[in-house]
Amino acid sequence: MASAATVAALLCGTPALAQTPSPVEYELSFDSALHREARIRVTYRDLLPGPVRFRMSRSSPGRYAIHEFAKNVYSVTAVDGAGHALPIGRTDPYSWTVSGHDGTVTVAYTLWADRGDGTYAQIDQSHARLNAPASLMWAEGHDDRGARLRFRRPDSSWRIATQLAPTDDPEVFTAPDFQYLMDSPIELSPHTVREWQVDDAGVPRTIRIALHHLGSEAEADAFADRARRVVDAQIAVFGDVPDFDFGVYTFLADYVPWISGDGMEHRNSTVISMPRGLAEAEYGQIGTLSHEFFHAWNVERIRPAELEPFDFTGADPTPSLWFAEGFTSYYGPLTIRRAGVENVDAFLDEMGGQLSFIANNPARAYGSPEEMSLRAPFVDAATSIDPTNANIFASYYPYGAVIAMGLDLTLRAGFPGVTLDDYMRLMWTRHGVPERPYTPDDLERALADVTGDQAFAREVFDHWIRGSQLPDFEALLARAGVVIVPRNPGRAWVGPASLQYANGVATLGGATAPGSPLYALGLDRGDEIVSVGGVAIDSQADWTRVITGARPGDEEEVRFVRRGQDGTGRMTFAADPALKLQRMETREGDLTESQRAFRRAWLGEDAAPAI
Repeated sequence: MASAATVAALLCGTPALAQTPSPVEYELSFDSALHREARIRVTYRDLLPGPVRFRMSRSSPGRYAIHEFAKNVYSVTAVDGAGHALPIGRTDPYSWTVSGHDGTVTVAYTLWADRGDGTYAQIDQSHARLNAPASLMWAEGHDDRGARLRFRRPDSSWRIATQLAPTDDPEVFTAPDFQYLMDSPIELSPHTVREWQVDDAGVPRTIRIALHHLGSEAEADAFADRARRVVDAQIAVFGDVPDFDFGVYTFLADYVPWISGDGMEHRNSTVISMPRGLAEAEYGQIGTLSHEFFHAWNVERIRPAELEPFDFTGADPTPSLWFAEGFTSYYGPLTIRRAGVENVDAFLDEMGGQLSFIANNPARAYGSPEEMSLRAPFVDAATSIDPTNANIFASYYPYGAVIAMGLDLTLRAGFPGVTLDDYMRLMWTRHGVPERPYTPDDLERALADVTGDQAFAREVFDHWIRGSQLPDFEALLARAGVVIVPRNPGRAWVGPASLQYANGVATLGGATAPGSPLYALGLDRGDEIVSVGGVAIDSQADWTRVITGARPGDEEEVRFVRRGQDGTGRMTFAADPALKLQRMETREGDLTESQRAFRRAWLGEDAAPAI
């Protein structure tokens, strides 16, 4: 990320900026967009004598695993300031070393891109969605240089949306330094724009949606109306608007069939995408928008120390993703509810699903929220050939969201006048406004200070964060007139098993879960299930018929093949452990006035969606 001083210099045109090295110059053209290609030129001037190592990134802001962006770069050439060809040396897959230059080097290359999400890039006849680390080559040792980018649009109807600083030329944008450049996604397309202003203590900040979709203008208006409500609800949480660099925050929204669903936060923008249209998805895209905008505070400015500065050459782990991503996963649906975009039942359904996932997850026996955060480089869209034991990882997104809900309810119940909002505001004033990265100890210290109870904070962190205990949700939710009930009462369950079928053979596709009937039977990944209770398992229909026909407590003989050896065993069906949250009055009559007031203070008025 750019430092506050660097951005201020860029905005104000101070003399300090003129003393910085010559900016890096990029030119991107899309003459071969039909074939998913861009031709990109990057020029460095005022170089000292000696070889210059150019490279592609191996990681990207908001991602915590390794991503090999260099694999889609080819046809690389280099020339000096006079246009003379320069030799290029290769000693690893990620870099190109150029020597013999005259102080200027221009490297040109072709980028092939066909995954439109927040991590990679996509180029076609309809648009170019560029994630900077997946698209832009850079030279080592020049992170302090600003950058100037010219985009050669293949069609005059294409507009350019980005958090990069605009210039008088609509095709030219700038970045103050390398960190800011790499944090800046770009959308080129014939998108529509919706924008409005929010008040930041008398200073107007612009919120903009650059919407590339196949829907109508009325749909764009309806989505923008929902977005405006959510933005206001999130500003209310912190009582402050981030000082967006260049005064603008941009949602880069792609809702076309050939895009990949995703959301990825950046300092002054976010990438949000779904392959379904707005009306088709019933405006469900608002969930990703809400999550990502909350990151404008939590992650982009209230930032884990391990991510500052971001290392583009390797993985960027932090033990605090349970807070950075998990608490954001709580406030995403919570602020949608507070905005009146969805009702209480929709919020409870969302949080009930996350609670059920964590409460029934065997991974809690193997690690805490901090441990799950540190496993991010192995799971955050990372790929590997060898299989992974799914039982040892529970995503820090729902894990942290569940902890956030439990802490919010605990604060409201035990510390009059204190809520999780107060905790987030304290983190904002201590670490967001001054942009002072935090450590895990800072998180605990803030909880102690907002409650005035150091022992309470230590207990929460020892048990819920460094340990894997969960809050007493049954008692906490009862205060709000909410009960935890089975999602599928009376339904039989054998485990979260996935079966793969080939030539009439049913094979377990993943590890069975400890505590499940299949696990107790001794079956695991790769084992074949031949029959259950005499019913041959040759297809998903067979398996579904067996499960739906059973009741918890039923016992059946299972025939199987384990690593080439036939076997039989008795399996007892368990009750489906899935849970959901339900308003108490739908089951047990009316609420007490105390419960009604508690819920209203937590979730707002219990009403149907306003739009």
